[in-house]
Amino acid sequence: MAAAEWLAAVQADPLAAAKEFIAQHEAKLRPLEVAAARAWWDANISGKDEDFKRKEELQNKIDAVLSDAKTFARLKELKTARDAGRLADPLIVRQIDLLYLQYLEKQVPPELLRKITAKANAVEQAFNVYRPKVDGQEWTDSRVRAVLKESKSSEERRKVWEASKGVGAVVAADLAELVQLRNQAARQLGFANYHAMMLHLNEQDGAQIVKLFDELDKLTRQPFERAKAEIDTRLAKTYNLSPKELMPWHYHDPFFQESPAVFDADLDAPYRRADILQLCRDFYAGIGLPVDRVLAQSDLYEKKGKSPHAFCIDIDREGDVRVLANIVPNELWMGTMLHELGHAVYSSLYIPATVPYVLRDAAHILTTEGVAMQMERFSKSRLWLEKMGVKLDDAAAFAAAAEKVQRNGLLIFSRWCQVMLRFEKSMYENPQQDLNRLWWDLVEEYQQLRRPPQRNAPDYASKIHICSAPVYYHNYMMGQLFASQVHHALSREVFRADPKQVVYVGDKRVGEFMKHKVIAPGRTMPWNALTRHATGQELNAAAFARDFEG
Repeated sequence: MAAAEWLAAVQADPLAAAKEFIAQHEAKLRPLEVAAARAWWDANISGKDEDFKRKEELQNKIDAVLSDAKTFARLKELKTARDAGRLADPLIVRQIDLLYLQYLEKQVPPELLRKITAKANAVEQAFNVYRPKVDGQEWTDSRVRAVLKESKSSEERRKVWEASKGVGAVVAADLAELVQLRNQAARQLGFANYHAMMLHLNEQDGAQIVKLFDELDKLTRQPFERAKAEIDTRLAKTYNLSPKELMPWHYHDPFFQESPAVFDADLDAPYRRADILQLCRDFYAGIGLPVDRVLAQSDLYEKKGKSPHAFCIDIDREGDVRVLANIVPNELWMGTMLHELGHAVYSSLYIPATVPYVLRDAAHILTTEGVAMQMERFSKSRLWLEKMGVKLDDAAAFAAAAEKVQRNGLLIFSRWCQVMLRFEKSMYENPQQDLNRLWWDLVEEYQQLRRPPQRNAPDYASKIHICSAPVYYHNYMMGQLFASQVHHALSREVFRADPKQVVYVGDKRVGEFMKHKVIAPGRTMPWNALTRHATGQELNAAAFARDFEG
C-alpha cells in the first residue's frame, strides 16, 4: 500500500488500520522473536561461537524489520490518530504506544544497528566464557564467592577479588566503543545520549528517577552508616584489622551489593541439606502458581562455557518459560531460584492467552523485578523455612541473624543501586572522562568503601549489567519499592496481618491476588498505572522504609 493510500485508510478508519498494522507486525516479528530467544538461550548455555553468531544474525533480522522507514512512517500516522483521540479501543491504543517506542529505537542506519549488535554480542560472550584465574588456575564463580565469604586471609581475598574483576580489562575497550555507538544512535534520534533515550523508551522520566533516588539517599544514609559500622566492626575482628583498614575484598560480595555473613548464625546451613528445587516446587505450587513446567525446561547447574549468572526467559509468550541457573546448596541460590521463578510466574505462564501478543509480557522491567524480589526475600525468613518443613538447628539464632541480614541487605542494595544509576548516567553523558575514577568516587560516596591504592583497572566494566543490560539497574531498586508495596498490600487485603509475619506458604489466595492484581494485566497498563491497580498508591518508599526499620 502506497503512503497516500495508507494515510487515506488511517483517516477513514484509524481503528481498522491500527488492527491491520498490529497483525502485520506480529506476522513479521513473532517468528523472529521466538527464534532469537531460542538462540539467546542456546548461546548462554553453550558459550559457543556458532550459537552467538546465530543469536547476532537473528537480532539483525529483527532490527531490519523494526528500522524500516516506510513501516515507521505508517506507525507515525497511527500515533498521530491516537494522540488526536481517534483510537477508542484502549488495548489498541496501548499496543500502538508500545510499538511506536519499539520502532523508534531502531530508526537509525542499519549498519549502525549491526555494529551495536555485534559489539554487544562480543561483550556478552566474553563475560560468559571468562573464568577468573588465581595462581594460574581457572575458578568458577561459586568458588570465588565461597572464598570471599569464608577465607580469613586478607591476601587470599585480595587475589581472588582482583581475579573476579579481571573480566573488566577484557571487555573495557569494547564497552567504550559500545557506549560511543549507543550514544551515536541516540543523538540521531534527537536524544542527548543513550541513557536519556532508554529512559524515554521505557516510559520513565529521568528527572523523576533522580529525584526518587535523591530521596532514597536521604532515607537510607544514616541507617546504612549505622549498619555498616556494625558490619565493619565484625569484619575487622575477623581479619584482625581495624575498621579503617578494611578494603573492598573484605565484604564477601565482589561488589558489596549484599550483606556480609558476619552474624551469629550460618544462613547456608539449612540449605546444605535441603532440596532447593523441591522447596521451590512446593512453595510455588502451594500459593497456586506451580512452576514444574518451567523447571523441566531449565538448565540449572554449572558447566563449562555456560553463563555463570542466572536469568529467566520467556521464549515464545505461550508458556515456554525457562530459567538458567548455577545452583549450589546455599542461601544465595535459594534466594536466586525464588527470584528467577518469580519472573517465571510473571510471564506467559500465567498472563492469559487472551491478552494480545504485543501486551503478553510483564508491565515493566521494574514490576517483574519487583515480583522476583518479593519472592526472593523468603530465603532469609525463619517463619518461611519452618512452614516449609526445613529443620533449623538453632531457630532463634537463625532468625536473629537472618532478620539483620535481610534489613542490612535492603540498605546495602539501595546504596549499591545509587552507584549504578549515577555511574551509567554520567558515563553516557561524558564517556571521555576517567570512568574508573568516577566509579570509585561513587563507591566511596554511596557505599563508603575505600578504593584500593594505585588501582587503575577498569573495575566498572566487570559488572555485566553495565555492558549487556544498559540503563536497567535502577529498575532493581524501583522493583524493591514495588516488592515492598505489593507485599504490604497483599498482607493487608488478604491476610489482614503484619507484613513481617506473612510468608504465603500453602495459601492459594496469594496466587489469586498476584494474578488478578499484578500478573494478568500484562502490559495493558503502564507500570505506574499497574502499581496503583495493585496497591492503591503511586510507587513510593513508605513500605520499603518500614521493611528496613530496626
